[in-house]
Amino acid sequence: MTGLEKILKSIEADATTNAEAVIAEARREAEEITRAAKAEAEKKCAEIAIKSDMDRKAVLNRAESAAELMEKKVILDAKQQIINDIINKAKNSLANLSDSEYVDVLILMVKKYAHNKSGKIQFSLADKKRLTKDFDALLQKVLSEKEGASLTVSEDAAKVDGGFLLIYGDIEENCSFEALFNASKEELQDKVNALLFTDVTK
Repeated sequence: MTGLEKILKSIEADATTNAEAVIAEARREAEEITRAAKAEAEKKCAEIAIKSDMDRKAVLNRAESAAELMEKKVILDAKQQIINDIINKAKNSLANLSDSEYVDVLILMVKKYAHNKSGKIQFSLADKKRLTKDFDALLQKVLSEKEGASLTVSEDAAKVDGGFLLIYGDIEENCSFEALFNASKEELQDKVNALLFTDVTK
């Protein structure tokens, strides 16, 4: 082997050694970069997973809250509808009473609402036709139990759907079924609610 060949062989050997060193270093750097990238990726994935889980929980919580509110609203609306239906049926049932039963209701109302003074009682045209022959006698009897109470049936017709108006001079008291039910609406709702839903889970 000539001197030139030895030199070339040495350069080749050195180049190979250097190349291997460079490649090894590159591999180490690549592995480090890969590890760092993997760690960063895992960190990001964890953050995303946590955020995603938090978002999922937040959405679920909102959905559950909305569902609970909706459920309560549906139940409340249903209960309110049932209560209103019962009250309306009770009101409508008055119109379906026989004339004698209807008059009995009117007399009880007079007993409760008539003042201890003279006045007029005014019925609708429909109710005037339902007054029984003994109405006047029943009216006078119940009024006699209230000192100073006196009522005459007005010739005019009241614009009410059941019940009557009590007129004392310029004072007019609305004792129609509609007015009485409206005035007692909250109390009636509470009573019906208590009867129907006291033992029902809210």
